[in-house]
Amino acid sequence: MWGLLLAVTAFAPSVGLSLGATSASALGLAPGSTLAPHSSLTQPSTKANETSEQHVRLRVIKKKKVIVKKRKKLRQPGPSVTARPLVTASPGKTLILPEKQEPGCPPLGLESLRVSDSQLEASSSQSFGLGPHRGRLNIQSGLEDGDLYDGAWCAEQQDTEPWLQVDAKNPVRFSGIVTQGRNSVWRYDWVTSYKVQFSNDSQTWWKSRNHSSGMDMVFPANSDPETPVLNLLPEPQVARFIRLLPQTWFQRGAPCLRAEILACPVSDPNDLFLEAHTLESSDSLDFRHHNYKAMRKLMKQVNEQCPNITRIYSIGKSHQGLKLYVMEMSDQPGEHELGEPEVRYVAGMHGNEALGRELLLLLMQFLCREFLRGDPRVTRLLTETRIHLLPSMNPDGYETAYHRGSELVGWAEGRWTHQGIDLNHNFADLNTPLWYAEDDGLVPHTVPNHHLPLPTYYTLPNATVAPETWAVIRWMKRIPFVLSANLHGGELVVSYPFDMTRTPWAARELTPTPDDAVFRWLSTVYAGTNRVMQDTDRRPCHSQDFSLHGNVINGADWHTVPGSMNDFSYLHTNCFEVTVELSCDKFPHEKELPQEWENNKDALLTYLEQVRMGIAGVVRDKDTELGIADAVIAVEGINHDVTTAWGGDYWRLLTPGDYMVAASAEGYHTVKQHCRVTFEEGPVPCNFLLTKTPKQRLRELLAAGAKVPPDLRRKLERLRGQKN
Repeated sequence: MWGLLLAVTAFAPSVGLSLGATSASALGLAPGSTLAPHSSLTQPSTKANETSEQHVRLRVIKKKKVIVKKRKKLRQPGPSVTARPLVTASPGKTLILPEKQEPGCPPLGLESLRVSDSQLEASSSQSFGLGPHRGRLNIQSGLEDGDLYDGAWCAEQQDTEPWLQVDAKNPVRFSGIVTQGRNSVWRYDWVTSYKVQFSNDSQTWWKSRNHSSGMDMVFPANSDPETPVLNLLPEPQVARFIRLLPQTWFQRGAPCLRAEILACPVSDPNDLFLEAHTLESSDSLDFRHHNYKAMRKLMKQVNEQCPNITRIYSIGKSHQGLKLYVMEMSDQPGEHELGEPEVRYVAGMHGNEALGRELLLLLMQFLCREFLRGDPRVTRLLTETRIHLLPSMNPDGYETAYHRGSELVGWAEGRWTHQGIDLNHNFADLNTPLWYAEDDGLVPHTVPNHHLPLPTYYTLPNATVAPETWAVIRWMKRIPFVLSANLHGGELVVSYPFDMTRTPWAARELTPTPDDAVFRWLSTVYAGTNRVMQDTDRRPCHSQDFSLHGNVINGADWHTVPGSMNDFSYLHTNCFEVTVELSCDKFPHEKELPQEWENNKDALLTYLEQVRMGIAGVVRDKDTELGIADAVIAVEGINHDVTTAWGGDYWRLLTPGDYMVAASAEGYHTVKQHCRVTFEEGPVPCNFLLTKTPKQRLRELLAAGAKVPPDLRRKLERLRGQKN
């Protein structure tokens, strides 16, 4: 690191004041704090006789050179404020820039919405969309500034003493604050320094002070809108209310911020207050975040505890060489049983969306434990279904996010792979060739409506396809998956295909699949059994209220996603897949994991059970009674077919109703039958026996060198006569 001394010259319109080299504490800044060098800051007046602006010029003097790690500089819209690394408090007077901080207390819950809108107040607001309820860490703005869903709390320009207040409802021990600027595509607003006050009654307040100088502590805040900045209090404070008082902000902007408060629960010795609510689960599981090494260890422990129903395997490696591990859970792990459907959960496609990863690790622990206990629901699930759990599709991105920590990772860091690829845009676009063929009237007779091949460009050596993507594609081809869910974070909604809009370049457009009824059913099942999604009192995460539509949405009607895994899975394989956005907070604190598990546990189990919905059976050769692989199962009125697995078994997800189903295979006569799907649990059996065509029988006989039977010869002669 660099040992730093600050040489400060302060200017005011009426007074010129020169200071020599001094410490940050002498300026009233928090220990370990700094300001952007050569930056112009706007500071509100606190007294009537003070000027409304101060310009502070800082010179950074290199005192001692040591080894430092290079950091990327963020480009700002102008030269007024330069970017600086994350700065935090230290007990000494030297300014330090640690690589990683470990806040002692968990978040109060602004980002996760555990803190309600009524607990947030402010001195003023520019508009309702910039009110105190929008001052939550990582909150995202709507498309238009000035609407009801803007990207921060912003005080009025004429507010000379702005503040944002949080009511914890009960006394807590405040230990730190995390801040960001305003999320906006049109404006640049962020606070560069602030003070902190505390109160037990919202009337009498005391401030956080610098012990060495006795002055009010001034905490350094942000130098860009998005990077979270953590400040730990020099001494934790027990109080019910906390206020953030912006002191300076980006010169061209306004006092705007998003925040999370770090606080530990306390108990009043006189029992005047109830102990703060703690998040708990009835299940004794490993509720913590697991990096790559810890994840492998946990999966191994589950495998050792339940060796008869589990198997760990790898489907490939990330760009950095980390293996993509899968936990298989079934009564016969390692083999596909005839008539038993295959389902999968995939998490961690975006590395910073960590909740899905932990939920799958919790799910495998839960299934193992409950199977050993003889739970009938879990036992049936594992004996009738083969389950595959991929907790981390993007392990490189997760390691980046994990290193930053749950409150400091921000909205996007770790989202992409080490190569900078968004995996949910990296699968082959099969929608476009299908829709072109449909427009030309080529589907399904010339161009199939299922199992579309990979485009040539996608398989070229120079194609930008991540190794993680190829690993999942090979996995899809190897196992006949029927049902899947892709676990994401940052919202509370279930989205279903198509994810890509049919109209070229349309940002959003309702684009349903031929199986829209099935996808809506699947999405509604998860949303309807998720505790938070069913909370009618909850507020929207960011800028859309999905509860108005049952917390489900067509992916393309939300925002277009070309190359999504959901669309690819539907068009390239038999698998029906939806995306589950699990939480407003992409990377919740580990203290919140027990509650998140309770929110999603029943939904995870119920969704897996939906693989029993519809029809299932085996397509066999009538003569040999052997299963026919790759036979096509077509449902009248639904322009999307599925195929049989190598043993001739198939599963076709359908909602309750009457269907005419046809089974066909090359060299066989097509057979149709009526199949009725009811609301009763379990797939309706619809088996097929196919008879070879005369031409196929002749081919097989000639290939075997046998004589043609008389009856077959007469049939062939009759067919030739009809043709002539």
